[in-house]
Amino acid sequence: LIKAPSGGGAWTLIQTLTSDGSDASLSFTSGIDSTYDEYVFLFNNIHPETGGYFLFNGSTDGGSNYDVTTTSTYFVAGHREDDSSTYFQYDGGNDVAQGTDILLSYYLDTANDASMSGYLHLYEPSSTTFVKNFMFCGNTMRGASSAQSNNTFVGGYLNSTSAVDAIQFKMASDEIQGGSISMYGIG
Repeated sequence: LIKAPSGGGAWTLIQTLTSDGSDASLSFTSGIDSTYDEYVFLFNNIHPETGGYFLFNGSTDGGSNYDVTTTSTYFVAGHREDDSSTYFQYDGGNDVAQGTDILLSYYLDTANDASMSGYLHLYEPSSTTFVKNFMFCGNTMRGASSAQSNNTFVGGYLNSTSAVDAIQFKMASDEIQGGSISMYGIG
């Protein structure tokens, strides 16, 4: 399990969602309100059914729609197990420019040992004055013939001055086959 670090305010566990192996998405539809100015989502060994990218978006209507317009930026660092390739680069193809479904992970494949773990900070989601800034850092282990570590750094904002009261995580093209997500309030 990922443990919450000490310092920077108390971390209060609000909810943990664990995939049962057939989840189209994992959604937090309660607990996101004005109680905390910062929320952190911890991802532990997210594994896809058939491979793909891990995404998120917010809702301003309690989870009826996850379509908050977003702008984000995406960087990735990678290193292959056989040491044949290393890189650190801005990846404009994975940015979002006033769109939805924010890409968080590098490509996840279905090798038994492949997964993604990391964290997402979301700031003041209940504000009705400002956009909702977020920062993500996560590591994806790709298996099979391209065994490598890919560390992604994503930052941006949910471009709404309405309160964001629900967050959804999903794979771009299939189901979440395993892993858990824990939501903490920081205060």
